[in-house]
Amino acid sequence: MTLNSPELLQLKENIFEENNIEVFLYRLETIHENLGGNKYFKLKYNLEEAKKQQKNTILTFGGAYSNHIFATASAGNIFGFKTIGIIRGEETLPLNPTLTHAKEQGMNIVYCDRTSFKTLKLPSSSEYWQQKMGENIYLLPEGGANIWAVKGCAEIMNHCSIKPDFVCLPCGTGGTLAGVIVGNNDAKIIGFPVLKGGDFIENDCISLIKDYFSYFDIAQKKTNFELQTNYHFGGYAKTNVILKTFMTQFYEKYNIVLDEVYTAKCIFGVYDLATKKYFPPKTKILIINTQRNLLPVYQFPKK
Repeated sequence: MTLNSPELLQLKENIFEENNIEVFLYRLETIHENLGGNKYFKLKYNLEEAKKQQKNTILTFGGAYSNHIFATASAGNIFGFKTIGIIRGEETLPLNPTLTHAKEQGMNIVYCDRTSFKTLKLPSSSEYWQQKMGENIYLLPEGGANIWAVKGCAEIMNHCSIKPDFVCLPCGTGGTLAGVIVGNNDAKIIGFPVLKGGDFIENDCISLIKDYFSYFDIAQKKTNFELQTNYHFGGYAKTNVILKTFMTQFYEKYNIVLDEVYTAKCIFGVYDLATKKYFPPKTKILIINTQRNLLPVYQFPKK
């Protein structure tokens, strides 16, 4: 499979010039049509591990609009794995573009009520799913967040041509954040949780990092990161007119449709922090665009 190098775009704004800072967008969504964003990095070593364990089926979990479900189905089709997606909630017809794509890629979609989902998505449910589905299953956590995802996401910055002082990225489960922290040497990492009450991601992230260093017998280094928890816009997949206006203005200037669940919130947060003079003068800020825009919630005119 051929991957493109992520595009790097400098964002030119008056507020950045006034504060004497440089802000860049690292566009992971440009590396591959169906595996763009952080998903390739999360899946890379998980698929290698599944193959090593001689598993032929990847079973994973997510919501109806999950980028992770979209990418896992794509990866299964590309690399020759059967895939099963356990979807939180009830079936809604017609299927949205995410689940339509997943089915087209060969994924077996199984719906699970929200109460049961909380328990059945845990690693301890592996035997239950093994018996229920009758397949040789490799169980992949929701969002793909495990030590193999951390190992892959530690490579995200490998092809970046600049050396930033700050790296900013949205986060949901903390897997990508943990990987970027592990792969980072000098920059301060700032995670922007997209869930309301996203403070829990700090402990989850630290736990993933500890598990990673322990498993691979690596001496743990100091972690330099923080969370900015005030840019969730109401919670996961929530939005409002302020965020949509920002997305429209960003599209009109850069011709990039942002993902409103993750990246738009992070970029808005960086702009707001710049307004509040959070970033010291003469620093470089890198924003990682971790997601393709999959939600057909907000349509932009074609240019």
